[in-house]
Parts: sequence; C-alpha cells; structure tokens
Amino acid sequence: MDIKVIGTNIARLRKEKGVTQEELARHVNISGQAVSKWENGGVPDAELLPQIADFFEVSVDALFGRNIADYSDIETALAQKIIDLPKEERMKEALEICWVMQRAIYGKTPKESGTGSVKEIQDESALDGQRIYSGIFYDSGYTLMGLNHEAPFFYLAPEPADIKRAYFEGMDYPALFAMLSDKVIFDSILFLHTRQSLKPFTPKLFVDNLGMTSEKAQEVIATLLKHDMLGTMEIELDDGVQIVYTNGDSYLTSFIAMLMFARQMVIRPKHWRYLIGGRKTPYLS
Repeated sequence: MDIKVIGTNIARLRKEKGVTQEELARHVNISGQAVSKWENGGVPDAELLPQIADFFEVSVDALFGRNIADYSDIETALAQKIIDLPKEERMKEALEICWVMQRAIYGKTPKESGTGSVKEIQDESALDGQRIYSGIFYDSGYTLMGLNHEAPFFYLAPEPADIKRAYFEGMDYPALFAMLSDKVIFDSILFLHTRQSLKPFTPKLFVDNLGMTSEKAQEVIATLLKHDMLGTMEIELDDGVQIVYTNGDSYLTSFIAMLMFARQMVIRPKHWRYLIGGRKTPYLS
C-alpha cells in the first residue's frame, strides 16, 4: 500500500466536509502549512491519525483507503462509546446514533443523506422556527424522529404480526381520552411529572398545589387509581395507619411520550417538514 494515499484521502474528505485546511489544522493543533504538506504527498504523524479520523467521522483505516467492515461486536462498541461519556452527555450521543440508524433504515449513510447532525438540524430549526421530523414508513414497520431543539425524540416500531391484536383489541382508548379531556385530571398528571418518582403523597398535595377541594382531590386520585396511574402504600403512624399514594416512572414515561406525538399533530398544520420519508418507494423531500 502506498502510504502517501492518506494525503489524497484527507484532501477529499476535507472538501466533502466543506472545511478549510486551517479548520482541520486547528482541530489537530498543528499549522495550516502542515495540512497542505499532507495533501501534497506528505504523511501525518501516527499519533495524529485518530484525531484526523474523528474530525472526518471515519475510521483510521478509511484514511488509508481501506474499507474494512467488521460488525461482529458493533453493539459493544456503540455501548462503550456512550458509556465513556459523562452521564449528562449520554442522551445527546444516543440521539445522534439514533439519527444515524434512521438514515441507515432509509438506506443511506450520513454523508449520502445530505443532512447534518442532530445538533446542526436543531440549530437550524431554532433559527427558522420550523418543526423538523423524519419519518420512514415501510411494510416492515415505521419510525418517527423529532429533530427539534425543544422536543427531540426517536420512535421505532417494527410491524407486528397482528396489528389488530397488538394495537386495538381490548383497548378502551375512548375511556383514556375521556379521562385526559378533564383539565383538572390532566393538570394533576402534569404536576405529578414534576415530582420525584415514588415519593409518597396524600390528597392534601393536590389541595395545596392545584387549588382543588379535598373532595375533588379524592375524586382525581380515585380516577388515577382506576387507570393504574398511581400506587398505594400504608404507613404506620402513632395514631394508626395512613394510606398514601405514589407515582412511578412507567406511566409518566408513556404519558410524556404520548404528548410528544400529540404535539406533532397539534402543530402539524403549520411550519413543519420531513427530512426523510418513505413508503414502498422511499422519497426525499
């Protein structure tokens, strides 16, 4: 292998990314003249290769023109990539990986799709006020991804063997929506979302924070218990047993996920666009 091919590949990758020699040089902390030297037949120092590869989001092998695809342990590699980050950064990185997956399901690499990273798209949507989504709809299932800076999400649903049984049989959706149409109950669920999960409370919590009567608080709690949105606990006190209530993470997670999809339906008539979509014959728009 001609090791000097690395300079040709660096020049190609730099032009595809649309950056200058100086921008690349700043990333790896060298001079612009050094980058120019590489692209004219020189070779970077070995210790710089990982930084250069990371800048172009390719492997070191790709810098040498080697197309090696070993997917035997890709799950561990992806997991470790996220684990190595601080906890507060893991969600952002996972979302970027979801965006790679979204485009791969469509049949394109990130470069082939002609779209930027999630962060770049979010910055764009913040400037122009558009709601940006990516949806893929195939016979094998569908995905939906929200790429807006204020409410990003990723949803993937392989097609079930029996759609009717999976989504509709035994589901009393009208009862659920009728409950949520009661603003007092809806506000109560939102309020519980602001509290620490599994932290016990009594009806007085609703009375003090939501301005409802004690009778109404009992009514709201009874409704939430009926829909398995609350749990109960018995606490032994000096003068007897006190029944308290708890809210867990599971139903609140589902509730917030439902709001994400409802949000798209509410704002859909204005200022939204898809980056990627598809049916049996995918399309780009």
